[in-house]
Parts: sequence; C-alpha cells; structure tokens
Amino acid sequence: MKQISLTQFLIEEQRAKGNIKPDLRLLIEVVARACKAISIAVGKGALGGVLGDAGTGNIQGEAQKKLDVLSNEILLEANEWGGHVAALASEEMDHSYPIQNEQCKGGYLLVFDPLDGSSNIDVNISVGTIFSVLKSPEGVAQPGDDAFLQPGTQQVAAGYTVYGPSTMLVLTVGSGVHAFTLDRELGSFVLTQRNMQIPEDTKEYSINASNARFWEPPVQRYITELQAGKEGPRERDFNMRWVASMVADVHRIITRGGIFMYPLDSKTKAQGGKLRLLYEANPMSMIVEQAGGAATTGRERILDLQPQKLHQRVPVIMGSKNEVERVTGYHK
Repeated sequence: MKQISLTQFLIEEQRAKGNIKPDLRLLIEVVARACKAISIAVGKGALGGVLGDAGTGNIQGEAQKKLDVLSNEILLEANEWGGHVAALASEEMDHSYPIQNEQCKGGYLLVFDPLDGSSNIDVNISVGTIFSVLKSPEGVAQPGDDAFLQPGTQQVAAGYTVYGPSTMLVLTVGSGVHAFTLDRELGSFVLTQRNMQIPEDTKEYSINASNARFWEPPVQRYITELQAGKEGPRERDFNMRWVASMVADVHRIITRGGIFMYPLDSKTKAQGGKLRLLYEANPMSMIVEQAGGAATTGRERILDLQPQKLHQRVPVIMGSKNEVERVTGYHK
C-alpha cells in the first residue's frame, strides 16, 4: 500500500476540495515540523535533561515544566520566519506574540497549547500539543490580543499531536478528521486513518472523579447513573478511563468512542471552568464535531461561545453524541 505523506494529503485536499489555501497548507506543515522537534525532546526525557520544573509560572499561576518552556520556544521559532502568521498566542504566554518582520508576516493567527498534560511528563505518560488556526482580521496591521477573540466556528484548521508509544498528528481543515503517524525513519507524518468517526453511543467515560463532591447536581446525577451499571437506569455497565492529559483522553474517544468531561464545579466556578477556551476547548471541539461527536459546556455549544479574553476558561463535555446530549439535557 502506497504511503501518503502529510504534505501529499494536504496538496490533494487543496486540489480536490479547494478548502486549503497554499499558505494554510504551508502553515500546517511548519506546525507539524515543530511537533516533530517536540516529539524528539519528549522522547529523550531524562537523557535530554528536560524533565522537572522550569522554576517559572505561566499566567494561570501554574508551575511550568522545562518541556513546557522548550515546546513553546520551538513553536514560536518555527513560525517566526515562515511568513504564514501575523501573530501567535500560547497558553504559556501572558499576551499574544506579533510577528515584527513585515516580510515574515502572513494572514493567519496560530493558537496553541505547546504541551498539554505536562504534569505527566516526569512519570512518562502521554502528553501532546494542541493547535488552532484562525484568519487574521482584515485591515489590522498589527494584531493584538483582541484579534484572537473569535468564536470557535471561525477556526479554519485545528489539530493535536499525541506523543505516546508512537507520535500521531490528528488534523481537521473542516472536511473530516484524519490521523497521521510519524515515521521516524523517514522523518515524516504518514496518513494512517481517514475520516475518523466517533461512535454515537459508548460505554466509557472520562472524568476526574476526585472532584465528585464539587460537581453540580446534573453531573452528579449523570455519573451516579453510569456507576449504577446494569442494575441502574442505564441498564448497562460503563468503564471509567482518566489519563489527566486532555490530548490522550480525547484521542482515545476519537479512536473508539467515549465522553470526556471537565464540568463546571464549585472549585472552578469563579474562573468559569478548568480548561482554556482558545487553546484547548475550541480546537478539540472542532475536531470532535468533525468526527461526528458533540461538544458543549453543559449548557451551550462550545464553538458558538464568543471569547471575552485570551485565557478564558470554560467547562467542557465532549465525545459520543448521544451521551453528550444526555448530560447536556440534564443541565437544561
């Protein structure tokens, strides 16, 4: 079977469907190259001297890992000279990062979480990179933070890379979800699955059960029903899976179905939720919806939310359509 590289796939999409402009294709390739460099750093682990805390904190007040900082730098440096983006925004930076050199400036905005699940790095559990592409507002010479405050429906591409036993890139440009696996010998991402689909029904759920006492009544009701198994109102057994790395948890759901939840609770209510709208919720919601799933806050569709600030947090419930609709219905 002939192998199809990421580059070939994007060119074929560009020719056949016209939904990828050349600049967007090149931008995705730059991000993919940066992810390969991050994959090498993650793979070296202690041998590369990249484990442990960096001794700094991000704007959310979280301690940064050395690999957080390194991954952020890799993505910034890769996109500074490419000529495809006007500005970048990262979960690890207080404000957006404008491209200063006019010759290296493009028409897109790149948003990313450079290393999702980084608390798992030191124990050798899968982590990943999440990214989202928006169009830079027309007529704005130097986009600032406000330029990024676009609803998720405005995304032109979204993807994530999971650094596990193999390194995988999962991507959507608005016409389905496709998976690419890094061939380390060739040094390129190769198409390994087209048109990934999330089953509408599932027997798996993913939630941080240690927060159970803080959940709102609709979520407590839903999880209690799942835990009751065959003897309960759902009349079947459910399994719980929790990696504490959104990339790993959602990748499992996209691969075989399930529901991922980080709902609103009394601990996170004051800040609006746990996960970041621009860096995590929006790109993952676009991918999940493109794969036939659903993504809500429990009260409304995530992609319809109008962001109010760069580091806004929101509740997240996403995955198999019928389960997401059920728990959202309990909120209503």
